[in-house]
Amino acid sequence: MIRNPILKGFNPDPSICRVDKDYYIAVSTFEWFPGVRIYHSTDLKHWQLVSTPLNRISQLNMLGNPDSGGVWAPDLSYCNGQFWLIYSDVKVVDGNSWKDVANYLVTCETIDGTWSEPIHLNNSGFDPSLFHDDDGKKYLVNMVWDYRASHHRFYGIVMQEYSHEKRRLTGKPEIIFKGTNLKLTEAPHLYRWNGYYYLLTAEGGTQYEHAATLARSKSIHGPYEVHPDNPLISSWSHPHIDLQKAGHGSIVHTHTDEWYFVHLTARPVRRENSSLLPDRGYCPLGRETAIQKLYWQNGWPYVEGGNFPKVDVPSPKMPEQTINSTPVQLYDFNEVCLNSDLQTLRIPFTNQIGSLEDRPGYLRLFGRESLKSLFYNALVARRWESLFFEATTCIEYQPDCFLQFAGLTNYYNSNNWSSLHVTFDEEKGKIIDILLSVDGQVTSPIKGQEIVVPPESDRVYLKAAVSGEVYWYAYSFDGKIWQKIAYLFDSLILSDDFVAKNYGGFFTGAFTGMFCVDLTGRRLEADFDFFEYKEKEENIK
Repeated sequence: MIRNPILKGFNPDPSICRVDKDYYIAVSTFEWFPGVRIYHSTDLKHWQLVSTPLNRISQLNMLGNPDSGGVWAPDLSYCNGQFWLIYSDVKVVDGNSWKDVANYLVTCETIDGTWSEPIHLNNSGFDPSLFHDDDGKKYLVNMVWDYRASHHRFYGIVMQEYSHEKRRLTGKPEIIFKGTNLKLTEAPHLYRWNGYYYLLTAEGGTQYEHAATLARSKSIHGPYEVHPDNPLISSWSHPHIDLQKAGHGSIVHTHTDEWYFVHLTARPVRRENSSLLPDRGYCPLGRETAIQKLYWQNGWPYVEGGNFPKVDVPSPKMPEQTINSTPVQLYDFNEVCLNSDLQTLRIPFTNQIGSLEDRPGYLRLFGRESLKSLFYNALVARRWESLFFEATTCIEYQPDCFLQFAGLTNYYNSNNWSSLHVTFDEEKGKIIDILLSVDGQVTSPIKGQEIVVPPESDRVYLKAAVSGEVYWYAYSFDGKIWQKIAYLFDSLILSDDFVAKNYGGFFTGAFTGMFCVDLTGRRLEADFDFFEYKEKEENIK
């Protein structure tokens, strides 16, 4: 059996692509750099990250992008001996009228090679994808955003032919599908099977009402008839199952003549009688990727076992892939490049924010702007993949002003995060302190109880311990004897569902990592000896 989710933690909006006996899934990264993460498998069960294709500013310039802006819903395909990657760069997220977005195409002959410079396609809406028809023609489809007052914002799915020779869209764009009464129609993917064109879309929004809809037509131009048992998948009618928010996805026909559907999902932590959130719970791990098996009936695909997501799914008739995996990741910073698990916000990891060479064996971060900034953050972090883990680091840092602080953070977006850090106090000298930001309001939970760092302690060890609904911080001066700080943080603050209360961007997930701030402008450096992410035995289902 395949155990869901197959991509844990913040890995939403999957697009699956088959090349012979190899399978690839591309997922959204939003404001995290590099843009787009591509995973590989030969059995649909075990997946490994093999490519982060948008790794240059010339391909993806997100400086100043809003929270949950940036790369939305990439589409990966293979045709004419090369991979094709379509992606959005969203510049406005929370406007009631506007969604400023540009859609691009990059290509590469190998999945892990150097991807091309982008070709600009259009700006009419997000979630673009490219369809390669049997006659050699190519078509771009995306949702159209309607800014007009008294109009529904999701206008419909637009299609336009693409000429790779001319490197641009050609002909007239046409609306081919207006959606169903589930509304919020987005994430289109076109397929051609058994004499029909099938149009897969996401509907219902990206929260608990999320769903995937399928329609078909004899002509690519439509009209499209909707699946007789729509939706193809949704969790909405099953409030107590473990996989919620099922929707946005992509279909693949395997080389073993089987059919599978990868889709967005989320695993909620349930909390009764919460005045802040719906009774289905909240999801600090963000939106993840799951897989379901399909079967065909009367010319339509169906999800095996009913149109809702299952945790355990039958494996395909493929040899099982062996992958060495461990719940402990130790990043020792002995390489000259960041480990692919680690990402930065909006900008690449360069000497603007850090170095792995200035002091070999250490991650050096140069103090930049605050965690509230949308521009230059010296922040290196990785996804929460479990709700039971510890993250530990060791910092060497010599601040001489309260405007300088560096350490460990648990981060959702610029408004919702916490930090355990080393800084300076005019009366106490070097100290360990905590900050908490909730909806942009920053507080000091241990004000007056900051920990003084002994003068002889050049190294300070910092730890975050996550345990389901709560997490806390601890510190040590020798890496052996730890002192827990008596303040419990609520995991829900780092969830999509909490952030969605005020709209804006709520499409990512919780991260943990290292940061360095210097508001004096002197860019004082902090050196991190290692970073360890260690999952515990307890876990959510």
